[in-house]
Amino acid sequence: MKAICFCFQVHQPLRFKRYRFFDIGSEHYYYDDFANEDFIRGVAERTYFPANNLLLDMIEKYNGRFKVTFSISGTVLEQLEIYVPEVLEQFRELAKTGCVEFLSETYGHSLASLTNPKEFVKQVKAHSEKIQLLFGQIPKIFRNSELIYSDDIALQVANMDFKAILVEGAKHVLGWKSPNYLYSSASVPTLKLLTRNMKFSDDISFRFSDHNWSEYPLIGDKFVKWIADTPNSDQLVNIFTTYDILGGLQAVSTGIFDFFKSIPRFALMQDIGFLTPLEVIDMLDPVGELIVPYPCSWAGEEKDTSDWMGNLLQKEAISKLYSLAEKVHLISDRRILQDWNYLQATDHFHYMSTRYFAERSVFSPYENAYDAFNNYMNILSDFTDRVNGQFPEGVEDEELNALQKTILNQDEEIKRLEQELKKVKSRLL
Repeated sequence: MKAICFCFQVHQPLRFKRYRFFDIGSEHYYYDDFANEDFIRGVAERTYFPANNLLLDMIEKYNGRFKVTFSISGTVLEQLEIYVPEVLEQFRELAKTGCVEFLSETYGHSLASLTNPKEFVKQVKAHSEKIQLLFGQIPKIFRNSELIYSDDIALQVANMDFKAILVEGAKHVLGWKSPNYLYSSASVPTLKLLTRNMKFSDDISFRFSDHNWSEYPLIGDKFVKWIADTPNSDQLVNIFTTYDILGGLQAVSTGIFDFFKSIPRFALMQDIGFLTPLEVIDMLDPVGELIVPYPCSWAGEEKDTSDWMGNLLQKEAISKLYSLAEKVHLISDRRILQDWNYLQATDHFHYMSTRYFAERSVFSPYENAYDAFNNYMNILSDFTDRVNGQFPEGVEDEELNALQKTILNQDEEIKRLEQELKKVKSRLL
């Protein structure tokens, strides 16, 4: 029996206001509240409300045989809490069905896995705690921002006790292998890899409403037949995409909701089931290992990290931002830590991409990549001054190093106590 694993990314960044050079030092609030509220409410009306209602109906209609998974960033969760708490209540209702799994990711939808291991761990821990608080689940599966993955990242993820991670099924990752199997990491064989089926995922995400596509129109029975026609030995089809394809990237008028609604009916007729990632790794065994020495992602033709780190503007912004990491980790100021999270969102660096900007301008609040860079760097300059202002004048590097060592020792002691607690719990069980 084959299975379909649906996973949706839910993320929206905080949009910055126009922040000029002369604002540095005098204005410490960076966000366009009107645009942020307008955008999140618009996405909620177009996608979140109708899509969540649809999923609830589908789960009820098929008596729990239809299942779906979400990876929701901490950034969008905070916006929903402020502007559209009704959406969070819908997600809670979905969690109660037992047919919806919530994954862990970086809290700020950041590039921390590539830039600062300590920040990466802090964000993942904060996100897992947020998911547990809101939805009552402790995530066991990890999905990195933009599906960024490498053997080094696998080591970091395994050390945080996750059982599996989602990976882009890129050609340079899989080689001759099929994405329709469960794999394991070459660097940590105990960590399972769920590889995204690019063709089926992109058929829905990008080609669904393309009148020039040879397979247009895409309807439910045709799509399910494609999956059924894959080799009998194939285990599962992982369809990972963004949630706003439902009503956003693919408008209601395209028939995307009717298409999605029809998939379980045709799939179950073909003896094709639905699984969440945790169920996948519990039911299936890996068929082999994947070696990924360099970071891959789900973006662009190259499937690498060049969408966010590909030009001098992006590299400069990222370098300046993460040069502050060690100092920020010593700060307890809530506003600074909140701004630190928001500044790390991958979207800000994506806006600085100079490739295909005309095609991507619909997603960017800026006229071009240089405007995005200048606005971001003005904000970052002010943020840097605020961070440096947290430390008394005359603090020498030795004193800062001593503070960092104290924090590190405290972290190690917390880890030791957590391990002791696990041992006690295992004995009790």
